[in-house]
Amino acid sequence: MKLVTGNSNSALAEAVATYLELPLTDCTVKRFADNEIFVEVHENVRGEDVFILQSTSFPANDNLMELLILTDALRRSSARRITAVIPYFGYARQDRRSTGRTPISAKLVANLITEAGVNRVVTLDLHAAQIQGFFDIPTDNLYSAPVMTRDIQENYDTSKLMIVSPDVGGVARARAIAQRIGADLAIVDKRRPRAGVSEVMNIIGDVSGHACILIDDIVDSGGTLVNAAEALLKAGAKEVSAYITHGVLSSGASERIAASKLKELVVTDSIAETDGVRSAKNIRRISIAPLIGEAIARTASEQSVSSLFD
Repeated sequence: MKLVTGNSNSALAEAVATYLELPLTDCTVKRFADNEIFVEVHENVRGEDVFILQSTSFPANDNLMELLILTDALRRSSARRITAVIPYFGYARQDRRSTGRTPISAKLVANLITEAGVNRVVTLDLHAAQIQGFFDIPTDNLYSAPVMTRDIQENYDTSKLMIVSPDVGGVARARAIAQRIGADLAIVDKRRPRAGVSEVMNIIGDVSGHACILIDDIVDSGGTLVNAAEALLKAGAKEVSAYITHGVLSSGASERIAASKLKELVVTDSIAETDGVRSAKNIRRISIAPLIGEAIARTASEQSVSSLFD
């Protein structure tokens, strides 16, 4: 088995390699003067089971091209099987045509990855579960729920918690964690007047006197979380925290979270840490390296991956 990585998230790749007790394969992923990407693998991979660990986070296009070119290099070097391990799958929010004359970019990206020569995909908390069906190759969608549940149980009094979904679409994700810790569930009813802007309409459920934890898969601008936290506090919640899988946190989001009424935002390390995240006092990161590492080990040994979440 070989573990290869691009430049998207070196810290996570090293943590996964440590978990697997496996050195990262020696390869070069660099840019020419005109920013074209060049890849060279410095070890023999003929007949090997190779795993490429690469999030397609910002800069999404560069990281996606690194993944595709790494795949091509490994395929032409006669790797036996190539598995793309994509902790954060970029373009996942473009999973359907919301209006006329718009693309389904998640499907396009799935086609590109498949045509490049990937034999299997492992990813984490897809924004929409149906994206698994966009691939014509085996695809495992891992869940961060066990990692989040363990952290919540270690840091909160679960008898006084209320798990909250920030929108109707995330109810299943929030309910899964609520059931694991035996907490009640509430829902934030919101609408989006335009892309990237959310407005809270109602709180479904009685949050009065509870410590609330918002559960979601992606935090980008942070506007939804900040608005939801304010609405929950107005409805009588004692405090509000959030557990989000993918901390995209685009420009200004870290500062917005730091200045908000959120007690704490907890994100995984599926996306590389930025200076803004590092400096924000109420943003904390938890590692998914053991989860990713165990999924890789089970895939390599042809064991069940879904049993990780039983």
